[in-house]
Amino acid sequence: MTATTDTLELPRDRHPIQDRTPALPQSLARLPAWMRRHARVAFAMAMLLVLMFPFLWLVQMAFRPADAAFDDSLLFAPTLEAFQALLQGNFAGSFVNSLLVSSLSTLLSLAFGVPAAYALTRWRFRSRHRVALWILITRMAPPIAFTIPFFLAYRWIGLLDTVWGLALVYLTFNLAVVIWLMQGFFEAVPAALEEAAWIDGCGVWGAFWRVTLPLAAPGVAATAVLCFIFSWNDFFYALILTRTNAVTAPVAIVNFLQYEGWEWTKIAAGGTLVMLPVVAFTLLVRKYLVRGLTAGGVKD
Repeated sequence: MTATTDTLELPRDRHPIQDRTPALPQSLARLPAWMRRHARVAFAMAMLLVLMFPFLWLVQMAFRPADAAFDDSLLFAPTLEAFQALLQGNFAGSFVNSLLVSSLSTLLSLAFGVPAAYALTRWRFRSRHRVALWILITRMAPPIAFTIPFFLAYRWIGLLDTVWGLALVYLTFNLAVVIWLMQGFFEAVPAALEEAAWIDGCGVWGAFWRVTLPLAAPGVAATAVLCFIFSWNDFFYALILTRTNAVTAPVAIVNFLQYEGWEWTKIAAGGTLVMLPVVAFTLLVRKYLVRGLTAGGVKD
């Protein structure tokens, strides 16, 4: 009794890997080689120009004279009148307030949120997932739902129109973001590395500071950027809980919308200055930011 097996033979002039390579469309195949090589770069640059167009228009308006804010011509003599007017007024103080509030809120959110995320990731206890869900629910409510309680409480304890009071408000909704984002980064760090550190003599928090936290540094950087942006761009709480001493930059820009007319060049100059700290902060941590935002995208 003999057994026969069927074998599938591939053509000798084709390689199995070559079959997986998609053929170029005929319209692209007829293009010159240099054009095909640079087609993706050109498309990416075109998309970048489309996305950056509102920001570029804002910047060029900031350098226009006040009487030529809406001229159609792109050729004009740049001037710094709008920026000088901002620095001579109260906008500089509001800009400093925004820096202080956003920095304090980001630092406090990381100081409380990172250890909390680590505890929820590593320590197994009942209702662990419910606690994480309750933390997320606090971020789902609209800001106006907490405005009156915050206003009444701050007026009673004396935190109304203060930098610390506004930073604590931002802490309440940035904390949930930190905990939920950092949980994913801590779960990506193998627990075996911490166990090896325990064998070498480290305690629980020693292994956290020396092993887990350095490996999760890209996630910390990405989370810090998001917290800073959320605090920096807030307008609603800053409008309700501040008067004169702790007014932030977004609220100060609204003051240029007056009954006599809207000072568009000052608004554009203020918007340009407001974008600079976020861009600078992102560039400082760009190496960790890219690694943090792409972490977990490719899994074994």
